Amino acid sequence: MILWISSYPKSGNTYIRSFLASYYFTKKGKFDFNLLMNLPQFPSTRFTKKDSLSFIEASQNWIPNQNFFFDKGKFFFLKTHNSLNKYYGQDFTTSDQTIGAIYIVRDPRNIILSMCNHYSFSIDYALESMLNKDASLSQKAANGDCSNFTYLGSWDQHYKSWKDNKKFKVLFVKYEDLKENKIEIFKRIISFVNQLKGSKKTIDEKKFLNSVTSTNFVNLKNKEINEGFEESTATSKGDKINFFNLGFKSKWENMLPKEIVLKVNKFFEKELKELGYLKNE
Repeated sequence: MILWISSYPKSGNTYIRSFLASYYFTKKGKFDFNLLMNLPQFPSTRFTKKDSLSFIEASQNWIPNQNFFFDKGKFFFLKTHNSLNKYYGQDFTTSDQTIGAIYIVRDPRNIILSMCNHYSFSIDYALESMLNKDASLSQKAANGDCSNFTYLGSWDQHYKSWKDNKKFKVLFVKYEDLKENKIEIFKRIISFVNQLKGSKKTIDEKKFLNSVTSTNFVNLKNKEINEGFEESTATSKGDKINFFNLGFKSKWENMLPKEIVLKVNKFFEKELKELGYLKNE
């Protein structure tokens, strides 16, 4: 069965995966980037039974590929940015393949800044992408295979698709809460995972603290600088763009133009208030 680590892009998915990798796939809780291979991404050409020649065909293969590659008698962590909304009538997953999910949500105003850095987007284009109901992460392999296709939809649709899901349990984590309450939240995550796994193990406190320390943002950023990280990108001129950029230091209040903030607040008002990102007036 699958436990999804899900989020809209640039919302803290890698941070959560790094912690989980340290705690569940090491003896002492010391993080290494190679450990992330234990929590791979789906959809992916790595998990493709047959090539998909279109995005619709890729969506039709989501569940068959999950059935083929992930034994229901075993437990798998998988990363995804996929929406739970149907894509041309196709479900992304069902309770037959999935046992639960951890969903990380982040203030969309800070996501805009992170997207601009990671993808070299302009601020206007980043906002346009987040409003696009047909948005996706769509890459074709050299042979034309579209199995990497990930359906996003707009930011609010993405969040609501996982929030309103009734098929399996979902633990919601606000990225911003990890700054001040990461010990409490990480313990909540472990308890959630152990419950889904049917494990009665108590938290290994020493390993837990090592996992928290070795995956704090500064350590991850330094590891990327010193060792490199395959998920980092580059500009059109070939200059490296660090994956771990500002983290909790990203402050939309100081960096986003007022007109962009007003647009985000208008388009996502309901969700921003629901999540406590915008005060009710």
